[in-house]
Amino acid sequence: MTKKKLSLLSLALVMLLSVVLAGCGDKKENNASSGKEQNAVQNDGTIDASKLDPVTLKLYLIGPNQKDLPKVQEEINKYVTEKINAKLDITMIDWGDYSQRMQVITSSGEDYDIAFTSSWAFDYLPNAAKGAFMPLNELLDKYGQGIKDVLDPRFLEGTKVNGVNYGIPANKELAQQFVWRFNKKYVDKYNLDISNVTTLEDLEPLLKTIKENEPSDITPLAVPKSFKPYLPVDFLLGDEIPIGMYLDTQDFKFTNLLETPELKAALNTMRNYYKAGYVREDIATLDGIDNMKTGKWLVDREITQPYAELGWSRSAGYDIITRPMQDPVIYTSSAAGSMLAISSYSKNPERAMMFLNLLNTDTYLRNLIQYGIEDEHYKKLEDPYIEDLPAMQESYAMPGFALGNMFLTYLHDGEPKDKWDAFEKFNSSAIVAPTFGFNFDTAPVKTEVASVTNVAKEFIPSLYTGSVDPDEYLPKAIQKFKDAGIDKVIAEAQKQFDAWKAEQK
Repeated sequence: MTKKKLSLLSLALVMLLSVVLAGCGDKKENNASSGKEQNAVQNDGTIDASKLDPVTLKLYLIGPNQKDLPKVQEEINKYVTEKINAKLDITMIDWGDYSQRMQVITSSGEDYDIAFTSSWAFDYLPNAAKGAFMPLNELLDKYGQGIKDVLDPRFLEGTKVNGVNYGIPANKELAQQFVWRFNKKYVDKYNLDISNVTTLEDLEPLLKTIKENEPSDITPLAVPKSFKPYLPVDFLLGDEIPIGMYLDTQDFKFTNLLETPELKAALNTMRNYYKAGYVREDIATLDGIDNMKTGKWLVDREITQPYAELGWSRSAGYDIITRPMQDPVIYTSSAAGSMLAISSYSKNPERAMMFLNLLNTDTYLRNLIQYGIEDEHYKKLEDPYIEDLPAMQESYAMPGFALGNMFLTYLHDGEPKDKWDAFEKFNSSAIVAPTFGFNFDTAPVKTEVASVTNVAKEFIPSLYTGSVDPDEYLPKAIQKFKDAGIDKVIAEAQKQFDAWKAEQK
């Protein structure tokens, strides 16, 4: 061997040894840090902040930036410093930009600490699967006992990925229930009977009454292009992709829903409604609809929760009433509807979990981060009620559902005192979907999933809203989905589900 080769080999060995030693050093430092965190936990589970080094936790939260966030953050930091010797650095990212921005931030390897994630924004499952979030099981056991005490265990069970928790769900409604939501003004004006209105077909005489008696700017069925006829199924990849399992399944098989008689009947009904003028003519391209703001509508569809009518009515400025379409159901997606995850790049995972534990158990902190500063953003009334002050809407309107344990939050005047008890009863009364806890790994069929998703964008809005004739377009859609590989996706999902279900026994 030449001297040059020996020299290069020696240099490589030195560099390798340096990396190994550096890694050992990092591990020692992390272990020391972890030891400090553990020593700060008292016998009763409380934290002795004096035993902790000060840290700053970087949080990314969903929602528009709030003018008074720096002012509220200052108050939050006073309190959190006292409790766990940590400060927060909160960045809000608006709804439409959140998922994309967080993907860029994650891909860059930024060492942020906590971020909002869910089944619908900064998608929890794929990001957990690809390592964006830190495994939390051990951290929960050491620093999150308060979370485990207050959170319905089905939240944590339903959001595991291969037996591991990667996020802390918000304690809120665990179940999902669709309702027909009515503008009471028109229900009363025409003495409409909604007591037996459950299905899409049941709406017909009510829609006809409004169409025949009200001006053309009053929309009988006020829904945008995202509208989907209700089906009693558990969707595999969200309701945009027509793959699901019936809630009352006996064989536990996934189905191409486009080939089911229930969907065909619903599409025919929507086509009739479209031709009758019961929906907006531009519905297939309508991203959103401003019916709540204008009040010019009879009925729409929404996901409910206990006493939701009171909140909707307060927000709209007029009375809204509802009629359930189905019993509440607990899906994996509803359990993951609002979560906070710790980044896999976080340098302070123990402290991040301490903060999440505090957020989910401490009434003062939970209300401070949502409602702001007392007597500036809200006024306390008789416990547990508050009144919003103008500064809240103008400068600090935070999305409360995305900020941890909802059951700790104050109530507004008019909300019943048993609101959060009603939420617990709502959750406990719900049926559990057959795939609850199953998380589909799309990696083996990622090409087909992407192709199927593109076909869905092409066909679903126009087909599901009645904008095109289902007799002509449904066969075309079925073929396009098959060409895109929907059968392969179903087969892979079935294979994974059968293996998962066998492990549950």
